[in-house]
Amino acid sequence: MKIIRALIFGLPFLFCQGFGVEAQNIDISVQSSDFTFALGGDALITRKLSVYKEPKFLDLIEMIRGADAAFVNLEMLFHDYEPYPMHQSGGTWTRADPVLIDDFVWAGFDMVSRANNHTGDYGVEGMRLTTRYVKEAGLVQAGVGESLAEAREAKFLETAKGRVALISMASTFPDHSRAGRTRGDTKPRPGLSPLRYSTVQTVTSDQFSKLQTVLEDLDLRFTDSQRQLTVFGNTFEVGDERATVTTPDRIDLEEIAAVVSNAKRLADHVIVTIHAHESGGARSEPAEFLPIFARAMIDAGATMFVGHGPHVLRGIEIYRGKPIFYSLGDFVFQNETLDRLPDENYRAYGLSSDNHVADFNDARYNMGTTGFPANREIWEAVVAMPRFRGGELMEVVLQPIDLGFGTEAWERGRPVLAEEDLANKILGDLIERSEPFGTHIEVRDGVGYIRVR
Repeated sequence: MKIIRALIFGLPFLFCQGFGVEAQNIDISVQSSDFTFALGGDALITRKLSVYKEPKFLDLIEMIRGADAAFVNLEMLFHDYEPYPMHQSGGTWTRADPVLIDDFVWAGFDMVSRANNHTGDYGVEGMRLTTRYVKEAGLVQAGVGESLAEAREAKFLETAKGRVALISMASTFPDHSRAGRTRGDTKPRPGLSPLRYSTVQTVTSDQFSKLQTVLEDLDLRFTDSQRQLTVFGNTFEVGDERATVTTPDRIDLEEIAAVVSNAKRLADHVIVTIHAHESGGARSEPAEFLPIFARAMIDAGATMFVGHGPHVLRGIEIYRGKPIFYSLGDFVFQNETLDRLPDENYRAYGLSSDNHVADFNDARYNMGTTGFPANREIWEAVVAMPRFRGGELMEVVLQPIDLGFGTEAWERGRPVLAEEDLANKILGDLIERSEPFGTHIEVRDGVGYIRVR
């Protein structure tokens, strides 16, 4: 294990000590000055990780620990049910025992993003309690705050090899969890850092005319500006074919870009990360606004862009020599073993006060035959390990992980290194999804490599 970590994580002196060979006589592409990241996707934790001892789990943990900086999206709230659930959640109301945050520290993580669709599940108090527990655990966190300015700002990790900035935001969220500004005469609204976007539905000329006629016949109010109309918050315009076009909000983009530009001048590396469920033609394709935003963040000075949210893998792009990960899938996905759920979750499926969490799971997923449990891709992901030298990206190592598709609800959701056949399948999916971005991924022994230098 010591030798493997030496080769992977840039510790060639261990290799030399292990064999008693002079360092200058060995051609090792990884240098001790290189900076390696370990990047995970979504983490919804409800059960301890640190009790397990399988080699394929502990080997993954050692890889994360061996990185110079490790990141994951923390899509979980930590409290003891002091706050009440909000009337609206990010899908279900996530919460875990506060002691579980220590398992991320045990696993080797240093930084977590906090802006996601579950940030406001238990209101401002739930957000604040989570912030307190994460801070007490010693993890750098970004994406939430007592105001929009605080939620936007970069947070910094100090390491022996360099300083890393983390900037977090979400495009998917209930609107009540969005942070706000102050004019001086009212308090700012605590919450998350948002990236809003606009959506335009392109329709044919014939469809546009029919839509106008229907709205007029129903006497519904709408705005009509030449060949574009807006009704119920939806904008339609005439085009050659049916399509949906999304564009990042200009003000949000400019504000976040300014934060990135500032962080670039204060740190060696800048991670910009977003929680984005929005998709293109399929869940595995990012919506149109996301590549626009990601490239703008690289232009502003980001070292890398990390997406999460759809719970499946999306493609990888190398833009101006910097990696853009549109989604790394899940790192921990234990959403079926929550201790409690609010009444709204049960009522949505016609359940009563006599029903409990397992009943909710059975109703939501039709006894495991639909939804997350039935979708193999939810349980297949990668840990991405970009390696930099002197600020330049050298390569990206992609380690496939298996979260236990087809196992019991109380077992699945914990990552282990994928065995070779599954690893090759996962990487094959990632290769296909990265092709539109012109990215070539080489596969060797069940591990993916993107060579840049």
